[in-house]
This record gives sequence, structure tokens and C-alpha cells, in this order.
Amino acid sequence: MLRKCLASVALAPLPRITPAAQLAGLSQNRGMHQAPDKSRPPKVLITGGLGQLGIECAKLLRSQYGNENVILSDIIKPSQAVLDNGPYIFADILDFKGLQKIVVNHRIDWLIHFSALLSAVGEQNVPLAVRVNIEGVHNVIELAKQYKLRIFVPSTIGAFGPDSPRNPTPNITIQRPRTIYGVSKVHAELIGEYYYHKFGLDFRCLRFPGVISSDPPGGGTTDYAVAVFHEALRYGKYTCYLRPDTRLPMMYIEDCLRALLEFMRAPNEQLRRRVYNVTAMSFTPEELVDRLSKHVPNLHVTYKPDSRQSIADSWPEVFDDSEARRDWQWQHKYDLGNLVDFMVKDVQENYIKVENRQQQQQQMLKI
Repeated sequence: MLRKCLASVALAPLPRITPAAQLAGLSQNRGMHQAPDKSRPPKVLITGGLGQLGIECAKLLRSQYGNENVILSDIIKPSQAVLDNGPYIFADILDFKGLQKIVVNHRIDWLIHFSALLSAVGEQNVPLAVRVNIEGVHNVIELAKQYKLRIFVPSTIGAFGPDSPRNPTPNITIQRPRTIYGVSKVHAELIGEYYYHKFGLDFRCLRFPGVISSDPPGGGTTDYAVAVFHEALRYGKYTCYLRPDTRLPMMYIEDCLRALLEFMRAPNEQLRRRVYNVTAMSFTPEELVDRLSKHVPNLHVTYKPDSRQSIADSWPEVFDDSEARRDWQWQHKYDLGNLVDFMVKDVQENYIKVENRQQQQQQMLKI
């Protein structure tokens, strides 16, 4: 459920590897790119940084490694709050030469690649999804190889399809997704693993379930689990685009980002795979609404399944993340009960109360 990151890509002509890029690749073989200095914190670049995960990921990494060592990037104008929190730069993932300049000038060690078009959005514009989700991944993978970066590319429950076992869905199984989003994520997993085996690239990938945060929904199939909080707390009602019994894996954003950090820190010798499932819980819209009704007693929810239902029906119901728990000791913190409690508090304090204050200020100006 990564937020629609059109903002992370400028629609320039299709990228190509320039002579300068080829020389950079040659210089790697000649030992001109130095390995990261382990005596200092890693210097981190986050692409697609103004999406659902980027800003909060930057906050977490800055708390660990210092503000100046984590650079947020995107192609749109950031808010003042983003600028106040630490370094922010322009970075277009389709501009390979521009990415090279950033890595060299800022001495980047880790690259966290969040830029992507989501499932429902990608189906509406397949050519754009191919450019963003496939061409963009080609660029950052090649960049990481040339400059010996540790690279993280998130994957998703959408990387599975109707032929996959759904309950539970193991780490290694048939995938065969039927959305361009899912196809592009399987491609990212495989190209990253190939570069690991062929070139020794330190590629790392987690398959996230639906990620729930207080940020407004941005085009993912699991986004009902975010939208219902905003609609219910504002208006006391919600129209859900999935059937009430549609079970999907989910996790709270704090668990999601902690999993990312722990995985990035894990020693290579602990990792038996480069791609892992991670999750925290699985629930249906009906089960979520039942919990939320304790905070909104007169909540009225109707169900009108649309095209997103067929996408959800091809995805896992329960995610098996036992390999992540075994290899690098992943443990989730949030279950459905405390997820709902935190989301209600977060949406009320950061959105509804803020909006109410703004409306009051506007009314005062009119008087």
C-alpha cells in the first residue's frame, strides 16, 4: 500500500546507460569505487521519499544515524516541515546520470527505493507503471552495483497471483501475479537476486502486506483499511470497495519501518535469502469495522465491491513470514486491537483536530 509515487518520477524520455555510466561500471572493476567506511554511520538516500513510507522512514533512520546522514528525495516541492527535519534533494529515478551525481557527491552507502505506482493506479496506466516500476528499478539496481551500495527495494503481497497458495502463502512458491504492479515487483525481486548472485550486489527486499498509517489513502487495494478511519471518524460512515469477508495480510507502519531497519542492519551471513515475507496480522473489512465500532458506536458501513475486489481475490489471505522470524529474528508489535487504538488517536490528532482548528481560524477571519 505504498502511496502513489507519481511525485517521484519526472516524465523524461526513457533512460539509457550513457558512456559516462559505462565508464563508471568499468572504473568499479578497476577498484576506483571505495567500499563504505564502517567506522562512520551509513549515508542513506531514500527515493520516492514523499510517499507513505518515505518521511517516516527518514525520521526513524535519522534517529539512529543523525539528520545529515539520511537524505530524502523526490521530484516535487516539499513542505516546510520536511525541510526542517533534514536534507531533501531533487532526484528523478529515470535520470541515471543525475542519480550517479547524487551518489558521488553525497557519498551514499545505502539506497532505499520507495518509488512505485500502486496496484489500482498501475492498472489505469500500464505504460507509466512499466517506466516507473521497471525502468526505475533497472536504474537503481545498476547504480547500486556500480557504487557498491546496499540497496533495499520493497515488494508486496501483490507479487503473488491466483495460482499461489493463499492461506498461508510461503516465502518460496509459485507467484504469477496478474497486475502490472505485481509483475513489476516479481521482476524487481528476480533482477535483484540475479545481481546478488552474478555481481555480489547487497540487494535486500521485504514483501510487505498492506501497510496501515494515518496518511490519507493513495491508490492501493488494501487502502480501505486506512480510508475507513478517516471516513468513520469524520462522517460516521464508509462505503467499502471490498467484500466484508475479504481477508488480507496487514501491518502497522511502525512495525513495517522497524522491520526494514532491522533487515538492513542484519549481517549478510544471517540472511539465507535476499527476499523475505513479513507481516503482523490478517483481517477482513468486517473484522476491522467491528473493532472500530467500539470507538465510533453508530458507524454505518456498506459494501460495494469494485474492480479492486478481483485484485484482492488473487492475493494472499495469510502471509507466512516464519523465515524472517528464523533468520533475523523478526517480531511484530502491533495486532488488530492496538492497531485500531493507535490509528483512531493518530487520525484524530493529526488530521481531524487540525482541520477543525483551520476551519475555526477561517471563520474568525470572516467575522
